[in-house]
Amino acid sequence: MSTPPITVEGAPPARPAISFFERYLTLWVGICIVTGISLGQAWPSLFQAVARLEVAKVNVPVGVLIWVMIIPMLLKIDFGALGQVASQWRGIGVTLFINWAVKPFSMALLGWIFIRHVFAPHLPADQLDSYVAGLILLAAAPCTAMVFVWSQLCKGDPYFTLSQVALNDAIMVVAFAPIVALLLGLSSIAVPWDTLLVSVGLYIVVPVVIAQLWRRALMRRGVDRFQAVAERLGPLSISALLLTLVLLFAFQGESILEQPLVIALLAVPILIQVIVNAGLAYLLNRRLGVAHCVAGPSALIGASNFFELAVATAISLFGFQSGAALATVVGVLIEVPLMLAVVAVVNRTQGWYEDGQRPT
Repeated sequence: MSTPPITVEGAPPARPAISFFERYLTLWVGICIVTGISLGQAWPSLFQAVARLEVAKVNVPVGVLIWVMIIPMLLKIDFGALGQVASQWRGIGVTLFINWAVKPFSMALLGWIFIRHVFAPHLPADQLDSYVAGLILLAAAPCTAMVFVWSQLCKGDPYFTLSQVALNDAIMVVAFAPIVALLLGLSSIAVPWDTLLVSVGLYIVVPVVIAQLWRRALMRRGVDRFQAVAERLGPLSISALLLTLVLLFAFQGESILEQPLVIALLAVPILIQVIVNAGLAYLLNRRLGVAHCVAGPSALIGASNFFELAVATAISLFGFQSGAALATVVGVLIEVPLMLAVVAVVNRTQGWYEDGQRPT
């Protein structure tokens, strides 16, 4: 969805600009909600037919859209940046701690508090477990692409951002399924191991392999060629995401019309998680004497989510009409305004951050 920095020997990574579509992503998601619900109500038989196009429990149209959505983003990730990890070990350590030891578990706790207790009387009883599962899926996948935009906006170190994202992607290949399975089990939700492993293979492992092979082929033809292809693929990625959301809301329309407050209630634990995790990462970096240009993207990476993967996995595990799918889409809906708010706080508190910093 965004253009990560491209490393060229002897030159710093290029800084991406936030695009028109990215800046107004919340608006586009809102339009998708209205469009999807309207189409689902107008032609229910058409969307039921689309839902039946499955192979081994994987919806074929959605599978294609997810690949179109994810592969262009993974294409821009340079795993060669992992060699830079040691130079920023404090910031890397803080972000890894937040992403893998705090965020998934805190979201499971927030889901238990709000979905199963505080908001339970206002939510469909048969979807409570599914909502919690969707929130867990959202929190278990660190953001891959959009963080480059957030890093740029807070004047973050592009080398740190690139190496952190590459490391998170490498960890996600092996850690996503176990963490999701553990937290679903702790939340008393049945773990469909076969479907979960298929989802990890389809939406993480295979796209990573394809993207990296394609990247190497393009880079052999020169950086300019790589950049040209990456820029052309960008609109396809965001278009695939929006079309997936239209399909999802076409199936979710009936339940949303019956429970219009569901989206707002699901947003509460996501909002709290972003504030807590971003704040914790920012404060830990300050305590450890990490430079502000590293602490900013560290906080943003710690707080944001790879919502494209979460949406895909939720649909595969629980279906289009599940509360899990809807919960992950709420993450898409509020991602941009929340991250822009974190960027604003990071920028406005730079003086305070540096005044109280321990010497490195």
